[in-house]
Amino acid sequence: MALLSALLLWSLWRNGYLPYRLVPLKLFTPGEWWNPGTSGGPRTVEGSDALTVYEALLFGLLVYGCGRIGNFSELFHRHVVRREQPFLALAAAAAAGLTQLLVWKETLPVVRPVLVLVAAVAGGEIYQSQTVVNIIYGLIAAAVLWPFARLGRWRELIAARRGDATPDPATAPAPTETSADRWPELRAAGWTDAADTLTAEVRTGRMNDVDVARLRHAWAQATRGPAGPAPLAEAVLRTGGAAALHPSGRRDLPRRTARHDVLTGQVRIGRCAEDPHNPYARRSTGLALDPTLLGTSLLAVGPPGSGKSDRLVRPVVEALGLRALAGQAAVLAVGSTGAPLGPDDAFDVVVRVGDPASAHDLDLYGGTTDPDEAAAVLAEGLVGDVGSLDSRRAATVLAQLLGPYRTAHGHFPSVPELRELLDGSPQALAALRATLEAAGHQAMLRELEARSRQAGGPGDPAPALADRVALLDRPAFAGFFATGPDARPFALRSLGQYPLRVRVDLPERGHAEASRLLTRLLLAQFTAITAARTDTTLFAGLVLDDATHAVTAETVRGIRRLRSVNAGAVLTLRTVDDVPEALHTPLLGAVGCTAAFSGITTWDGKRFAEAWGKEWVETREVAQHTVFADQAFTRALHALRKLVTGKAVTTDAVTVRQVEKERWSASELAYAVPAGHAVIRLATVEGEHAPPLLVELGG
Repeated sequence: MALLSALLLWSLWRNGYLPYRLVPLKLFTPGEWWNPGTSGGPRTVEGSDALTVYEALLFGLLVYGCGRIGNFSELFHRHVVRREQPFLALAAAAAAGLTQLLVWKETLPVVRPVLVLVAAVAGGEIYQSQTVVNIIYGLIAAAVLWPFARLGRWRELIAARRGDATPDPATAPAPTETSADRWPELRAAGWTDAADTLTAEVRTGRMNDVDVARLRHAWAQATRGPAGPAPLAEAVLRTGGAAALHPSGRRDLPRRTARHDVLTGQVRIGRCAEDPHNPYARRSTGLALDPTLLGTSLLAVGPPGSGKSDRLVRPVVEALGLRALAGQAAVLAVGSTGAPLGPDDAFDVVVRVGDPASAHDLDLYGGTTDPDEAAAVLAEGLVGDVGSLDSRRAATVLAQLLGPYRTAHGHFPSVPELRELLDGSPQALAALRATLEAAGHQAMLRELEARSRQAGGPGDPAPALADRVALLDRPAFAGFFATGPDARPFALRSLGQYPLRVRVDLPERGHAEASRLLTRLLLAQFTAITAARTDTTLFAGLVLDDATHAVTAETVRGIRRLRSVNAGAVLTLRTVDDVPEALHTPLLGAVGCTAAFSGITTWDGKRFAEAWGKEWVETREVAQHTVFADQAFTRALHALRKLVTGKAVTTDAVTVRQVEKERWSASELAYAVPAGHAVIRLATVEGEHAPPLLVELGG
């Protein structure tokens, strides 16, 4: 509107439709320069020159006013400057070319006013020299070009291109010792040769971002270790950027599907949409996740096809995998066979439950040697979702069997053996009792006898435990979950000790109940193991691509404790109803980050709306009141107006109030979230939080 108004005013001015337009000029110039009348034009050459300069000044004021009113500077910064080079330089060059064309076509009053002013100062005889004329033309062209060169930052772009192509050591500024690529921490410790080696590898492209993050983390760890940084510095001198490699020998993932900043641990998942629900400062800005956010755990809810796996789970798994390669994290990704968690080459351990070709097995006991700890975690995985059964009694039953068996055989029972013990098989119990008696383990004999007395009593959880163990005692799982000397299990306890990348593929088809049981068991093992570890240097991350029926009351309490032990979990659900109703509120309160994807129901939206709370907003209420006139003439006018318009004369009463309103209502979450979007609320382990933001995933 500002631009169109300026064009209209200039057109009216040039065509003489504005009255008294020459009056200010005639007040400051001799009268003999002008024809008579307020609209009389110039009569002499001096008058024509004065009018030329006068129009140029007014044009400059019009351009300045149009730019201020239309806020063109903000428009330029938002749509041009933010796109950075080389788009900024190209846009400035295009604008400069168009402006030069308009100037030399005399559409813009620039050339003639300059020539008039030069003649007034230096005399008209100066134009007898063609050289002087060419110099003046060149200065005009340079003056028109100069502001566009400043806006487009041409000088910086040219300097950067020259620096990339042929750096001149004589003219280039000497790099400071504190610049990041000069490895100042190594120089401060006296290892200048090692710092020079890494600097050369970074600048020649032989090191990637994972190498830099890994070596910085390794140096920080070495300076706090008993051996000091000398072994690491010597390894850098021998192998350069390949020092302190990940045990797998990998220096990067085979493929990245998201944008990562490995040095800060961030992964971009989308862009905040231009929506009134989003704060103005957040609109069109990127959104990323990092360990300080994942440490509060994340719950994502959305129907199938809403983008949970491809646009959230996969980037998070990649980010944790990159941090694992840098020696800063360990990740366990659990999903059904074929879930988009990443290729096999992106993981150190791949467990395919039920696949005979799998190189690794799964340890049902999590690698622990304590029967009570193993019983507690196994009971939570087996019957934690049974509301009518006390998991503590189930843990006691398992402990009464696992302790004697381990004492007798040196390892925990396999799935078929555990099923026989829970079923109360006389042969299995007699054999175990005989072994304990022969070895003289009286304490374990008392445990076994207590189990025998309680078997078959009211409320005995053993039959329910046996039924759940029977889900794993199937021909499809033959050879899996072994515990003997020939077993090859992967123990989840190693996640707290090494920067491992682990993926577990569950047989969703045909064995859905078994897959849910194993998911619940892995979640229980993860929360128990991370809470018990003493060294919390590594960030431990668990990603469940489908946490249906995996959340129990005990695991909710475990998830709440993860943020204090440098760990976090990412859980995805198709609907909140996949969790027992009694756990809806505790689960939403236990996680710091929540995401509602497009397509959720109003019932799910209501729970998110309640969890996200309300905010104070300003509302305006307009009430119309009929006007009753006291004077006869006024009443007559009102009657005439009502006759013409068909409406009574009214006045508006505006009431402005501060009220509490839900940040996102259930209906808005169900129907106003576009496809490919999600409403995400984030919080850090330090307690900082952001309001729910509408995010375009992948944007």
